[in-house]
Amino acid sequence: MKLLSQTLCLCLVLALSHAHHQAGHQDGGHEGHEGHEGHEGHEGHEGHDHAHHAAVLLDRCKGLEMDAVAVTEEGKPYFFKGDHVFKGFHGKAELSNQSFAELDDHHHLGHVDAAFLMHFPDRPTEHDHIFFMLDTKVFSYYKHKLETGFPKDISEVFPGIPDHLDAAVVCPAPDCEEDSVIFFKGDEIYHYNVKTKKVDEKKFEGMPNCTSAFRFMEHYYCFHGHQFSKFDPKTGEVHGRYPKEARDYFMKCSKFGDTTDHIERERCSRVHLDAITSDDAGNIYAFRGHHFLEQDAGNDTWAAATIESEFKELHSEVDAVFSYENHLYMIKDDMVYVYKVGEPHTHLDGYPKPLKEVLGVEGPIDAAFVCQDHHIAHVIKGQTVYDVDLKASPRVQRKPLLPLSEHEDHADGQGYSRGAQDSPGAVWL
Repeated sequence: MKLLSQTLCLCLVLALSHAHHQAGHQDGGHEGHEGHEGHEGHEGHEGHDHAHHAAVLLDRCKGLEMDAVAVTEEGKPYFFKGDHVFKGFHGKAELSNQSFAELDDHHHLGHVDAAFLMHFPDRPTEHDHIFFMLDTKVFSYYKHKLETGFPKDISEVFPGIPDHLDAAVVCPAPDCEEDSVIFFKGDEIYHYNVKTKKVDEKKFEGMPNCTSAFRFMEHYYCFHGHQFSKFDPKTGEVHGRYPKEARDYFMKCSKFGDTTDHIERERCSRVHLDAITSDDAGNIYAFRGHHFLEQDAGNDTWAAATIESEFKELHSEVDAVFSYENHLYMIKDDMVYVYKVGEPHTHLDGYPKPLKEVLGVEGPIDAAFVCQDHHIAHVIKGQTVYDVDLKASPRVQRKPLLPLSEHEDHADGQGYSRGAQDSPGAVWL
């Protein structure tokens, strides 16, 4: 059996997202906000019954393309669609003018092009103000009240920024070189320096056109259709396996929750896994988004839970996981979290630590694994596999083990395929 397990160690079962990625780009093409249609036929305030009916028809769990997203000063995300807003990650839509009345009074609200919270404490006249862009105008609200003198022309408040925007997001330093607001219009990107009012135009190659964008938990998200990509605000680079389904991460939907439906979906979904491993006892852990599946050794039943419920320091989106000496090494971005296996799993003191310090490899990585009864961690990054001796101190990467092929391979009855730009979503031994 030991020989068999060592042989199987060479058979990497890779869960890839190439087809899903391509489909996401096809679905996410930018053809303008759907909500712009709301201008037609809007002659004044609608009756209560009509507003209620419209809110019922707006079901974000059916895959809506949001017009704008903004986080309030209380930290609550608002998702705007047409003349409605979804507050938080669950709940029904409300009319936007119930929270921001003047939008409708001044503009016969049919949509919001872009929205963001200006959060710069050293700029007291703008700090914690929510800005809305509608066609050629900008509205500034503080504690849900319209500031005196608004609305104004976008060119007056943000010189150099065009009208009819698609999205906007605040980018404080050091996320951006200077405190900035990033504006999106088609494939044109504008970095607006809030101190100097200088505008740098950029191209974010490889990133879909954003229909909305926002900063959440110090990460930047571009929504396109009902999918999203996490991106680097300086370069537009998208690291990791994207696009992903927004309903899995930013919306609490009955068919996407912690229920039997969720377990069945995770088992049968064609969407890639983020990571998968088994511990010394043979228990299997499969991670995806905010959730993970666990199958105990000798038991055919899978159980689902949120990552935060068992590994609260991680919260979500694990890049790679491997097991070594009864510990789970969990890698997220460029940090490593280590948990001692047990009930409950125990987070080790001193972690998280930088990936470079723990494994001698620069992050981010795509996957990692350790063969049974071995002490070499094989780390996959792009097209290359590095091996790291876990008994060495300090740990450093050795010469790359092997390059990953760009064509379809098969081994021991298991198959995987990879495109030229793909990286593995998960590796399991």
